[in-house]
Amino acid sequence: MISILGISGSLRAKSFNTALLRAAQALCPPDVTLEVATPHGVPLYDADLEQRGGVPPVVAELKARVGACGGLLLATPEYNNGIPGVFKNLIDWLSRPPADVPRLFAGRPVAVIGASPGNFGTILAQTGWLPVLRTLGTRYWTGGRLLIPHASQVFGAEGQLLDEGLRTRLADFLAGFAQFVRDSSA
Repeated sequence: MISILGISGSLRAKSFNTALLRAAQALCPPDVTLEVATPHGVPLYDADLEQRGGVPPVVAELKARVGACGGLLLATPEYNNGIPGVFKNLIDWLSRPPADVPRLFAGRPVAVIGASPGNFGTILAQTGWLPVLRTLGTRYWTGGRLLIPHASQVFGAEGQLLDEGLRTRLADFLAGFAQFVRDSSA
């Protein structure tokens, strides 16, 4: 069984990226499970806070989930043509202390997807993640790209994926990433 942890980079209750991960849960291959996490409850990174109390419990719990998964699927919004601060903050916390980076990220298969109400999907945010993922030593999957523009037209009011073509593209993306995760653990 392949275990993927999908992390949405949005705090919004009706986030397109969280909805995208929820849709992905239903479209995974039969031998794949996809759990969903969000940055809710993660404080702003503060080295003084870390020094006084270590990693906050919400971060420790997420680190355990990352360490237990076979692959990471990041669903990134795009704010002002870049990576959302709340999402980068979450990854910064996950990289603390630095000694944990190899255990959590080195060689871990990672893919990035994203949905945006704008015209270009999340192409700039996805590209912005590349130096971060490279620095952390992940194995970035380059076998596919999934960016969704005009997200308000493909998701319903309750976050359901309405577009059949996108459903097929998402299922194909997940199958490809799952194979990459399988191959990475062989």
